Amino acid sequence: MAETKTAPLTGKGLLQKVKDLSHLSKKETARECGYYTVTKDGQVRVNLTDFYDALLAARGITLNPESAKDGRGREPTYRVSVHKNGQIVIGSTYTQEMGLKPGDEFEIKLGYKHIHLIQLDSDGAAEIED
Repeated sequence: MAETKTAPLTGKGLLQKVKDLSHLSKKETARECGYYTVTKDGQVRVNLTDFYDALLAARGITLNPESAKDGRGREPTYRVSVHKNGQIVIGSTYTQEMGLKPGDEFEIKLGYKHIHLIQLDSDGAAEIED
């Protein structure tokens, strides 16, 4: 007899079912909550990733990695390399995050193993933050 698959549980229904099935393993709980697929040859594959994502969403926890991406699928790492021509490029993701605009100026202060970029105000004076 073939089993009928229903839509996976979400929200409060999912949380209650997980609580009720606390005696089962993670895989068995995910399967009972509808987070599985059946292959052509009848094998059951449990999808723990979707199950965990649904649990996080049901608890109001959102993990939104897209918000940190620069539009090309890359996430900012706050690391840069010196290019062959000797330049260091910061990139638009970082300048947008800081609210910088074309023409904003910085004073460069060199240290032993660091570089400080200090934003200048419109009068050319360094803006000091507390």
